[in-house]
Amino acid sequence: MPTLAPRVVIAGTHSGVGKTTIATGLMAALRARGLRVGAAKVGPDFIDPGYHALATGRPGRNLDPWMCGSEAIAPLAGRAGHSCDVLVVEGVMGLFDGAADGTQSSTADVAIGLDAPIVLVVDAASASTSIAAVVHGFATFDPRVRLAGLVLNQVASDSHEAMLRAAISPLGIPVVGVLRRDPGIGWRDRHLGLVPVIERPAEVTASLTRLAALLEAHCDLDAVLAIARHAPATTTAPPPAPAHVGDARIAVAGGPAFSFTYADNLEMLRSAGAELVEFDPCTDDCLPDGCTGLIAGGGFPEVYVDALSENAPLLTDVRGRVDDGLVVWAECGGLVWLSQGLDGRRLAGVVDAHAVMGDQVTLGYRKATTRVDSPLGAAGTTLRGHEFHYSTVEPAGDALLLTGRRGLSRAGFANECLLASYLHVHLGARPDVAEHVVRACSGRQQRSDPALRAPYVR
Repeated sequence: MPTLAPRVVIAGTHSGVGKTTIATGLMAALRARGLRVGAAKVGPDFIDPGYHALATGRPGRNLDPWMCGSEAIAPLAGRAGHSCDVLVVEGVMGLFDGAADGTQSSTADVAIGLDAPIVLVVDAASASTSIAAVVHGFATFDPRVRLAGLVLNQVASDSHEAMLRAAISPLGIPVVGVLRRDPGIGWRDRHLGLVPVIERPAEVTASLTRLAALLEAHCDLDAVLAIARHAPATTTAPPPAPAHVGDARIAVAGGPAFSFTYADNLEMLRSAGAELVEFDPCTDDCLPDGCTGLIAGGGFPEVYVDALSENAPLLTDVRGRVDDGLVVWAECGGLVWLSQGLDGRRLAGVVDAHAVMGDQVTLGYRKATTRVDSPLGAAGTTLRGHEFHYSTVEPAGDALLLTGRRGLSRAGFANECLLASYLHVHLGARPDVAEHVVRACSGRQQRSDPALRAPYVR
């Protein structure tokens, strides 16, 4: 049975106080000391784990109890921290924020499940003595939470720091870091959050080097490591693994337009027998040779729509391969790419729907049930996932029955060979789905059979 690495959770008082910057800088600073650092992100976010991977040199992973179930979190954390000296877990939103339905999903839930101490990043801008009330509230709101240290962020001056320390001192929670206001360490963001690492790797790498030096200078890394080592030794079962169900060669959309794919999903597919071959829909003129499957995850097709639309040879190849029975799993940006077009720019035309960008976000967890057979399972397969997008497609499709905070809806497109929807699914606790995808791809003979295609699929 594997043992969880020494671990610490970096949480925030609320979303957007530099928690990601500080957590990622901490990872980079610890790695610069020669430590083997594991990383994980609470919740479904794709972008932050990309920064974590660059900071640690290891895959960035997600710990999402809503999608994977609370019982899967310790095994997945064990994978994230395997052979590491320390596991740094970055929280989601504020410490206690989570799904509106009350399902375990918050940073606090994950910290409690991992029996991990918490370092709280406190937004100290324009505050003095009242900061003690904020910290006291976070420390006592849930007695199961172990608040072991504080990083004061957005501190204005030496005198401001002195006031904050004096206010917090009676609480007995050590301050392990103090960071001044510094717009120079911020990262660019966009409508879905931070800009993915893949778009500016050299720039982000340089920023990480500066950030690691800043954390080394202004945080007590020895104290943070001591906090992590106070987490009790805990053994955990390995995550569930799929059986090897066949040999399949699957093309995986990548490049700057399609960087939203969970590391655990790819590993589960490999374990089930898939050979995964990445390609860039912006530049490659055809799918990789010999592939009987295609996975197109999320990303920013709206940002790269010109390059995607102008790559006519690839779009033609994809349409032809789908006509010949290619197995396809597309999520969010992948659905947009397979549509007839986005805001008038022609795309793959595999799915008979048109995409448009809007100014309102669709965001939230979803329970889904497939209404027809698809590469992810027979009709009636249940999935748990999330949506995060500004685009919409018309028609919306009806292959999935979705349950969210706003009630029931239908969306997505599916048949025996294809599932395309806005739903992002994490396979960390679903080896059965990984097996079904690989089995569908390994058993698919290239053929032209109109009966395979539902009416709304080209």
